[in-house]
Amino acid sequence: MMTPCGLLTDRQWPVPLKSVSVSLSINEFVTGVSATLNYENEQEVPLEAAFIFPMDEDSAVYSFEALVDGKKIVAELQDKIKAHTIYENAISQGHQAFLLEEDVSSRDVFSCNVGNLQPGAKVALTLRYVQELSLEADGALRFVLPTVLNPRYQLPGCSQDSCLNRKTPIVPLEDLPYTLSMVATITSQHGIEKVQSNCPLSPTEYLGDDKTSAQVSLADGHKYDQDVELLIYYSEVHTPSVAVEMGMPETKPGCLLKDPFAMVSFYPNIPETQPPNTCGEFIFLMDRSGSMESFLSSQSKSQPRIEAAKETLILLLKSLPVGCYFNIYGFGSTYEAFFPESVEYTQQTMEEALGRVKHIRADLGGTEILAPLQNIYRAPSIPGHPLQLFIFTDGEVSDTVTVIKEVETNRQKHRCFSFGIGEGASTSLIKGIALASRGTSEFITGKDRMQSKVLRTLKHSLQPVVEDVSVSWDLPPGLSAKMLSPEPTVIFKGQRLIVYAQLMGVMPPEETTGKVCLKYAFQDKSFEDKVTFSLQPKPDANLTIHRLAAKSFIQTKDMGLMETPASYKSKVLNISRESGVISSFTAFIAINKELKKPVQGPLTYMDIPRPILLRRLQGSGFPFSSNFGSALPRRSAAYCASMTYLEYDYCSNYASVNRKSLNRLECKWLLGSE
Repeated sequence: MMTPCGLLTDRQWPVPLKSVSVSLSINEFVTGVSATLNYENEQEVPLEAAFIFPMDEDSAVYSFEALVDGKKIVAELQDKIKAHTIYENAISQGHQAFLLEEDVSSRDVFSCNVGNLQPGAKVALTLRYVQELSLEADGALRFVLPTVLNPRYQLPGCSQDSCLNRKTPIVPLEDLPYTLSMVATITSQHGIEKVQSNCPLSPTEYLGDDKTSAQVSLADGHKYDQDVELLIYYSEVHTPSVAVEMGMPETKPGCLLKDPFAMVSFYPNIPETQPPNTCGEFIFLMDRSGSMESFLSSQSKSQPRIEAAKETLILLLKSLPVGCYFNIYGFGSTYEAFFPESVEYTQQTMEEALGRVKHIRADLGGTEILAPLQNIYRAPSIPGHPLQLFIFTDGEVSDTVTVIKEVETNRQKHRCFSFGIGEGASTSLIKGIALASRGTSEFITGKDRMQSKVLRTLKHSLQPVVEDVSVSWDLPPGLSAKMLSPEPTVIFKGQRLIVYAQLMGVMPPEETTGKVCLKYAFQDKSFEDKVTFSLQPKPDANLTIHRLAAKSFIQTKDMGLMETPASYKSKVLNISRESGVISSFTAFIAINKELKKPVQGPLTYMDIPRPILLRRLQGSGFPFSSNFGSALPRRSAAYCASMTYLEYDYCSNYASVNRKSLNRLECKWLLGSE
């Protein structure tokens, strides 16, 4: 099942969130996003409300402000603990307060708290962020506006401070009282060929004859039942480029925003290997938790996630080179392997594995990925066959930071290639484990482009290692470049490589140019990619490149509030506060002290729920709905004994909405146990 983000009340009161409006400004392969949440308290009592919503892992959130009765209140980015103290003190004193923060368990989930919303009050909260667009296998640039927030399987001992722990009531999607609108303006000097989406759009409107600027908007009636995906096709996307952005010279010396920043995009032309590399140990780790029975998306012909994962795995199995080694693991609350140890890939072992894959079911309970990962890493390596790990999951875990840390600890042993299966797959987990191990990540939300994504990933895994990667700069005297993003350590053919650097010193006259060079060794040959660029910085009021550079640094050093080493914590905190980009250690806080009088009396708290998108279970042929009690498919006793967290949570939500008290046995009956 999937959970769109949102505000609900278990007492059926009018929800204070009325609408969400999003404005995109896409320039080449970077987008700026402005999202406004419009609230209105129609109750006769003051409210405190919280809004939980998903964000892409790569989003650099840098601004948060409130518009109250025509007055703009700009939030400050503070140390997270201090921000919480300020918020609680303000609430207790009757002031309006607004708090925006990352979740402690996963960087792709945010919560926004609105405190002391007076009866009849209207408030508009606007957050802004910037983000790189990913490059797809077919050359499309992909932007996703996440609207689906899946429940995360909760492990014993996980942080209780996570907003994902909140139990929330459910409501049918058609009854959601708030709307979503989105307008995107796209510009590219190379020309815009077309714009596609998984959601209905208005016709593309070109804003000039040369097709370098266009505008599209989301059609009315989006139901929060799927993420909004835009695929943008330019006439040319593989041209190396350098953009230099002006800083803020008036800021204090040493501040990150003071100096100009450069954003460099390389497209290394790595030669094809002949013959292809046949060495490697390929281990496939398949999510078989109960949530994998949910469907990929809300589309009527959508298949279950487990079936999409199986199709992806079968395609990979049939494409492996003869002579390599492989094994397949399934995981849930427990894990199991096809073979006691990896076996050589032959016609016989391939056919045996294919036969067993066809019978895989989502029947292993919860989503506990850490134990099988540790087992794989403990196994002895096969000489001459470097480990390549493929992970297929919907990412519904609560220990995201711990899993990423485990992968990073073993990064010298392997590369990890991850596939996010279905709408709402955790970008924090899927992208995080790939980044930590120098692999790549893909997202499968339908059959479209699945094959190209799978084959691209396999080609990356078969590619010999690119070595001695370095970036050097040729700049005028008195000017130097300080890399803020980590030095690249891995390059794949056909993949874009982006690096960020701070330009320090005296900027020369505008006609001066600089050079940047990417060097690497491949199969005992040396290669260089050089780009010449103008050193005349261009102004950007949003400081887009500065924010993206800061996010690049934060992503590699910030392992969460409790997991980040002390040596990194101070650096992350400083970069976060200087750049204004949120991190695990910071939060946005805004206080409105100019009310005519402080709010009196106790607040009514609206527990923030996330409306549940009710989906069919695999094979049932019947969609769940708010009155599903009489139409559930029958389930075996064994199935009910292994009932997952998501299923139990589903029943709990049903009980909340329908004023029923259910114990676990009644939940099993509700699910149709025999």
